[in-house]
Amino acid sequence: MGRWTGVSLLFHQISKSLPTTPLKPFFFPSTYSTISTHFFNPRTFSALPSRVSIDTHDFDSGSPYLGRTYGFEAKEDEDIGKIPIKAYFLSTSINLKSMQAANLSNVIPATSRSSNYIALRYGDIPSKATGFGVERNPCCSRYMVVFQYGSAVLFNIEDHEVENYLELVRRHASGLLLEMRKDDYTVKEKPQMVEDMEGGADYIALKTLDTDGVRIIGSVLGQSIALDYFVSQVDGMVQEFADINRGMEKTGTFTMDKKKLLQLVGKANSNLADVILKVGIFERSEIAWRDAKYAQIHEYLWEEYEVTQRFGNLDFKLKFIEDAVSLKRRKISAQNKMSNDMLTNLCTQILQ
Repeated sequence: MGRWTGVSLLFHQISKSLPTTPLKPFFFPSTYSTISTHFFNPRTFSALPSRVSIDTHDFDSGSPYLGRTYGFEAKEDEDIGKIPIKAYFLSTSINLKSMQAANLSNVIPATSRSSNYIALRYGDIPSKATGFGVERNPCCSRYMVVFQYGSAVLFNIEDHEVENYLELVRRHASGLLLEMRKDDYTVKEKPQMVEDMEGGADYIALKTLDTDGVRIIGSVLGQSIALDYFVSQVDGMVQEFADINRGMEKTGTFTMDKKKLLQLVGKANSNLADVILKVGIFERSEIAWRDAKYAQIHEYLWEEYEVTQRFGNLDFKLKFIEDAVSLKRRKISAQNKMSNDMLTNLCTQILQ
């Protein structure tokens, strides 16, 4: 007996033993008869696999199994939806008017009266060809927000492209730093989110990143990286006073002259004024005032970067410097008065 003859007899016996009443289909009502006839007809079997076609309209929409993939779904790529952000503090002043004139075609029209920054949009990121088609970055455009006080925040710009964009800023900057400060952050676009935003470790998730979102995020990151710079300046002054105090402890004398003290006072006051006035550390964006969604983003990032606490530490250090300078000045004045009194007494004795 041939192999296929045996198979045919076997299925014939099986079909005879089945009940005569058809079974009720579970969720293939329109194709049940076709499937059963096809299954129990031995002529339909082939040694070669056949392509299976499934009509989704035949499925019962109320079935609890509809839509399940039972572990076979594609693993979500964690990098999809990530928009890298890089914040730099590279100078103490940037001429926004000249930069805007030189990049007029890229300037995003302002939506508020704030004049201490400009936002620029550049061309789309080229699509990446993959084995499965074309992959595009979720936020295709590149953005750069430039602040008058010296910060530049770059959105969706790759590491190898950064220097080209920073060079556009340097052409209009003064007081360039020998070593610029840098910080990194990430936005994740998640259109399926219920809430407008979610926070995470070193990232913020948004439904979508629009130009107002770029402005709000750029403002907080720009202020934060600028605050880092001014804190480092004040730390240098505190260290200078610590060295002076150690010298006084060893020698018992104070060697700094009055001019140097006044320069330190001027530098401390200048740093505080720059943080408050130029960086605008206490000024809230008009965009955040108008829309609660952007206000939520601003408040979250403000807390995430601990801006209030860091400014409080800066203010404390500046007051310490001010008190220390005031004490040194009183000592210098006392020493000068004593020297003048001694000189007067000496002159009086000579004249007598």
